[in-house]
Amino acid sequence: MEYAVGRTGRIIAARLFEGEDLYESIEQIAVKEDVTSAAVLIIGGFRKANVVVGPERETPEIVPRFMDFTGPGEVLGVGTIYRDDKGPKLHLHTAIGKGGDNLVGCPRDDTKTFLILEVTIIEIEGIKARRKHDEKTGLNLLRFE
Repeated sequence: MEYAVGRTGRIIAARLFEGEDLYESIEQIAVKEDVTSAAVLIIGGFRKANVVVGPERETPEIVPRFMDFTGPGEVLGVGTIYRDDKGPKLHLHTAIGKGGDNLVGCPRDDTKTFLILEVTIIEIEGIKARRKHDEKTGLNLLRFE
């Protein structure tokens, strides 16, 4: 286990509108506000999402299994923002529902907002952490400096 202790910095509240992209919008805020470490909460709706729901294969590298969500539907999620070599990167897990159908997982690129998505970014100050490429898994994993 690795860990670091920090403190709460700024709190950023945002509202995404119909059709706006989840990752693009949140990462734009992180760039503009120079957020390097944060916790992220979301609540609202998704129009569509491509969701990782576990691995198709674990070795030699992890290959994700995807499921499409076609909404509109309700969503709540929790995640983090940490930088990699290219800038701030959002990692988010969500519970998405439409009627009696539910999907839990990690939405990826091209996740679109339905009507409104409320976003709260809670900045973490005083820790040095980054996402770094892990040869074993092929993923960019959180590391403390």
